[in-house]
Amino acid sequence: MTGYSSIDPKIDALVPSWLTLPDAAERLDVEVTRVRQLIKEGQLIAVRRGENRVLMVPADFIGTGKVIKGLAGTLTLLRDDGFTDEEALEWLFTADPTLPGTPAQALRENRGTEVKRRAQALAV
Repeated sequence: MTGYSSIDPKIDALVPSWLTLPDAAERLDVEVTRVRQLIKEGQLIAVRRGENRVLMVPADFIGTGKVIKGLAGTLTLLRDDGFTDEEALEWLFTADPTLPGTPAQALRENRGTEVKRRAQALAV
């Protein structure tokens, strides 16, 4: 899934804020090459945005010095369900009143078990 596509404006609007790869690297206290490796390994999603088609990751995916807990596993489940990166972003940032909030918020709040359960249920 490393073909970085430009993001659909509707999905782009769901994500509250974005980080460039250098900004993400700074937050994670790693080199930009490590952020690229995380993307390549499927632990993060990056898309091209804006006029300059700059590669960016959702800011909500980066916690204090690390990628938020449960994100990599959730992304793996969604990909196994046949989700593209864009569809995964849409699912992660679409509010679910039964959660409550978005799956991305739930992951940030350490409610990953419920998010993964829902991601697994999508495959059924």
